[in-house]
Amino acid sequence: MTLPPDADAPEEIRWEGRFITAKTRGRWEFVGRARGIKAAVILAIDEEDNVILVDQYRVPLQRRCLELPAGLVGDESDMADEDPANAAIRELEEETGYRAGTMENMGEFFSSPGMVSESFTLFRARDLVKVGEGGGVDDENIVVHRVPLSRIGEVIADFRAKDYAMDVKMLALLGPALLR
Repeated sequence: MTLPPDADAPEEIRWEGRFITAKTRGRWEFVGRARGIKAAVILAIDEEDNVILVDQYRVPLQRRCLELPAGLVGDESDMADEDPANAAIRELEEETGYRAGTMENMGEFFSSPGMVSESFTLFRARDLVKVGEGGGVDDENIVVHRVPLSRIGEVIADFRAKDYAMDVKMLALLGPALLR
C-alpha cells in the first residue's frame, strides 16, 4: 500500500502547553497529548444493567457534556509511570464513587483521528461497589448518572433536548439501536 503525501514528513511542534501539543507534519495540522500522557475511559455497568455516566462542563464546548467516566494516565509528575488500569480504577472512584472489583482492558481507540493523535484505552469495569459520592476532584463538578441500558437512547435524547453535548463514546452505548 502506498503511503499518502506527508505520511513520512518530519513532525514539527508548533506549540506545547502543560497537557496538549500542536503539531504539523507536512500540510497536516493536529494536536496530541503533551509528555506522552495517555487517557483511560471506563465502561461501568452494574449488576442491574445500569451504565454509570457522568456529565461535566467542558470549556471548549461551552456547555455540559454527557460522557463515560474517564481520566488521564500519568498526568502528574509523581505518577509518570502509572499503570493505565490503576488510573482507570482511580478515575472511576474519583468521578463516580464506584469501585470496580475487576477492570478489563478492551483495547486502544482513537476518537478523532483526522485532527487528534490522542488515543484512549477503554476499560470494562465489573463488580461495582458504591464507596462514595463521586463528583471528581478540585472544581470538576461532575454529576453522576446511573442509567438503565434499556433506556439509553431515550436518556441521551433527553440530555440533547437540554442542550448537552454528547461525547463520541456514547455511540458505543447506542450501537445496537443504530444498527437496527
